[in-house]
Amino acid sequence: MENKEKYYYKDQVGINRKLKNSLNLQEIIEDRKGFVCYNSGGSSGTLRCDENSVSGAVSQRACVYCGARVVLNPITDAFHLIHGPIGCASYTWDLRGSLSSSSELFRNSFSTDLSETDVIFGGEKKLRAALDEIYDKFQPKVVFIYATCIVGVIGDDVDAVCCDAEKKYPNMRVIPVKSPGFSGNKATGYRAACDAILKLIGNKKSDKKIKGLNYLGDFNLAGEAWVIQSYLKEMGIQVIAKITGDSKCEELLKAPGASLNIVQCAGSMEYLAKKMQELYGIPYIRISFLGIEDTENSLLQIAHILGDEVVLEKAERFIEKEKRKVKDKINLYKKRLKGKKAAIYVGGGYKAISLIKQFKSLGIETVMVGTQTGKPRDYEIIKQITNPGTVILDDANPSELEKFMLEKGADILVGGVKERPLAYKLGVAFCDHNHERKHILSGFVGALNFAQEIDLTANSPVWNYV
Repeated sequence: MENKEKYYYKDQVGINRKLKNSLNLQEIIEDRKGFVCYNSGGSSGTLRCDENSVSGAVSQRACVYCGARVVLNPITDAFHLIHGPIGCASYTWDLRGSLSSSSELFRNSFSTDLSETDVIFGGEKKLRAALDEIYDKFQPKVVFIYATCIVGVIGDDVDAVCCDAEKKYPNMRVIPVKSPGFSGNKATGYRAACDAILKLIGNKKSDKKIKGLNYLGDFNLAGEAWVIQSYLKEMGIQVIAKITGDSKCEELLKAPGASLNIVQCAGSMEYLAKKMQELYGIPYIRISFLGIEDTENSLLQIAHILGDEVVLEKAERFIEKEKRKVKDKINLYKKRLKGKKAAIYVGGGYKAISLIKQFKSLGIETVMVGTQTGKPRDYEIIKQITNPGTVILDDANPSELEKFMLEKGADILVGGVKERPLAYKLGVAFCDHNHERKHILSGFVGALNFAQEIDLTANSPVWNYV
């Protein structure tokens, strides 16, 4: 038995080496070469980004409709109606691990279930009937209607249906979300969702500003928005509206009264922050609560902008107290993780930047980093904070991720649910930093949870048998 195990191990090593060599010989698709680069140790050269996916490249991005859905879905007391085939509704059912403090209406997935007959004769009649049924059974304050690919093709006048429904039911807002999947990329869906939020809030400026902030781009995964809200409360700073994690329609209507917008997920919400600055005169800053360093810097920045000396002192005391709680435990994990190599593939560039810093604080080198919706300035920062030779890529596909993870010898991949099977197939540890996770990764407690999870997966004994 011992000999058989040795022979098997030897054969498996040979198979892995052959797999690695064959992948390294693969060429990047010609049209994709501008989206991939090796860090040359400076900021020279521009990485192509913020563009539509290359046809046939099997992008890891989601479609426009999905982008809109992930932003709007955490509005807990809104009714989310998908005007399209049932598959679109099932694809995005309960797609974020967002938690609610009250209504659970958002957890349901409702669809007009368009069929072949509706494609031929139009789906407006079905949509109007669905809105009548919604009002009779639920009487929601707001209904978001998502126009999917089929609706974009057959040309249903969703705007007219929404307008007629609001006249028929004056107490119910009915807001169209222009999100046919083929009309752009995931970032296009983010903008469609932000436009829908602005339509809900309206164009009216607040006469009186409240000394508080709106928290944009946190979707309350595992209750993270509550953690950050509690931090700000200890500092004496009020959160006016959470957009959109655990948000309610009434709460969103108060957003124009805030004195500051803080943006956690810049990829999905910076567009909204810019629009709110134009419409309501609310300045905004990009922040991150991922990792101890960024959490500390973000809290101090908010205290400087909104607070006085008392608030700043409270913030400094609170930060020191929270850092002391987690310091020793994180240092223990750092000893176990030092020398490991990480690959990152996440949604936004700002999140990737935070993760690179967080890995560095654990003694882990980032050897590959990519995003779905990163902007040129994000990639410039990534080049500055990663080592020469680090692979940087925008809107990657599975073939590219496999090639570079093997080439750079990554020990762990941080990504979303679509990347999980890829990592395990290659015998690489995986950390879910996306929608489906059930544990907090933001703030000081999140930094400890992250270190613990990376240690559990990267140092798991299972890798001795793969």
